[in-house]
Amino acid sequence: MGEFLRTRAWILTTSFVALAAFAGLSRAAQQEADAPIDEIVVSGERSGPGLWHVHGLQGESWILGTVSPLPREITWRSAQVEQILGGAQLVLVSKPFEIGIIRELWLFITQRDLLMVTGGRSLRDVMAPDLYARFARLRSLYSPDPDKWSRYRPIIATAFLEQAALHQVGLSARLNVGNEVRALARKHDVRIEEIKIAGVGDFLGALKTMSPDTENKCVAAALGTIETGLPRLVSRAAAWVTGDIARIQSLPESAEVDACLAALGGDTRAADLLARIRNTWVAAIEDHLRRGEVSLAVVNMDLLLQPGGLLDRLRSDGYGIDAP
Repeated sequence: MGEFLRTRAWILTTSFVALAAFAGLSRAAQQEADAPIDEIVVSGERSGPGLWHVHGLQGESWILGTVSPLPREITWRSAQVEQILGGAQLVLVSKPFEIGIIRELWLFITQRDLLMVTGGRSLRDVMAPDLYARFARLRSLYSPDPDKWSRYRPIIATAFLEQAALHQVGLSARLNVGNEVRALARKHDVRIEEIKIAGVGDFLGALKTMSPDTENKCVAAALGTIETGLPRLVSRAAAWVTGDIARIQSLPESAEVDACLAALGGDTRAADLLARIRNTWVAAIEDHLRRGEVSLAVVNMDLLLQPGGLLDRLRSDGYGIDAP
């Protein structure tokens, strides 16, 4: 039963992974449909990319960019991070998205109409026919069960399918670099400040107000990722492992992901949520810079690199930034 309930909580977060947009997650290049997909095998310790150094008249901040998914077998350790923690006053990291068991039960009971297909219908009845045909074909590749995920709303069913596809090519969202940095901060007796970006209500609100057209565009983006975009995610994960930021920056969006992002940008609730993420991080980093403190921030790579993202905002506010 515990695993069953944890799955329900997982739905709330991975539904936005399926959008290929929430918080800029999963940005990469469109590849040829027949491009080979090699499972990533990583042995030994990896540090990922170097850190950006932000400095002004008072304090300084070091920013570690992260991506997801990453190779399943990776072991992360960074000597640079440990060295910085030796002189840092605090670590800034996103607050974990956690829901207690009672809350999980309440959400599953009260939000069933939002998360599931109801009224005796199935996914086939509510998903656009062309999208369902793509979904069914892909499902047959990643699950022996022809009815797998048929009880879920299209965007959520597609999130489950995408998770299965990622697993098959050796990728996983399980490695949380932020949690690893938390452990190192405790080891070095460095204060941890958790940045609360959004809560359960924000996710549910965005799902509740999402139009069918927006959902269809984002389902198409997720299906496109599974059909032709897995090589780009493999390439992106490998680039992070080796610290190749230029490679990460060189990977453009697919047309379907662009369409999903554009649709979300026109959704007031989703757009406000994305803007809040950017503004919250900028405010937190600048606050400690003005205090003259040395901080280490763990931030999603896309949030850093996207036009108008954290690095652009910090530069426009007059801070110097040294690239890794």
